[in-house]
Amino acid sequence: MLLTMSRLAPWWPATLESGDILLRPLKVGDHAEWSAARRRNAEWLRRWEATQPDYGRAPSFREMVRGLNRQARAAQALPWVIAVRDPRAARPVIAGQVTVSAITWGSAKNCSIGYWIDSERAGQGIVPRAVAMAGDFCFGELGLHRIEINIRPENTPSLRVVEKLGFRDEGERRAFLHIDGQWADHRTFALTNEEVRDGFQARLEAFG
Repeated sequence: MLLTMSRLAPWWPATLESGDILLRPLKVGDHAEWSAARRRNAEWLRRWEATQPDYGRAPSFREMVRGLNRQARAAQALPWVIAVRDPRAARPVIAGQVTVSAITWGSAKNCSIGYWIDSERAGQGIVPRAVAMAGDFCFGELGLHRIEINIRPENTPSLRVVEKLGFRDEGERRAFLHIDGQWADHRTFALTNEEVRDGFQARLEAFG
């Protein structure tokens, strides 16, 4: 995996590459492409994405990007676009996002990973690879100790992702997140760095 990082910030902005997949920061210039992908996948994502019932006006795209980058610079999150090299396109195209959030330091050193993928690219192994890349960065570069992923019990494709990466099932969390107008149960999956000695990508390769 190729890693490039800014000299001004020790770990953000960071771009990760593995084969045809790149994880890179979301940019203001991505507005048109990102918005088109979100509109195209609105119904596909509605059942799984967290909502904020008490939130007022939705931020503009520019406000969202700036807010995400503030969180990254404050060591609270890693908000990456998943981009895929496509022979039909002049540059890698946006296929989704993987976000490391709720980064906690001190005696916890843990985080949570969430993601979404364009329905046209689902089932191509992109999300497991992207999560593996993000996980290796969290354990290898940031020195975090624990990563968790929370998934709706009926979200079979996401359950397949954690299966491929060997995450432990830690059980159900009742009414854990607000999704599509209601509080939804989730299952929590987690791994610590002691359990991933050879890295997430090696685990993915071993799964086959």
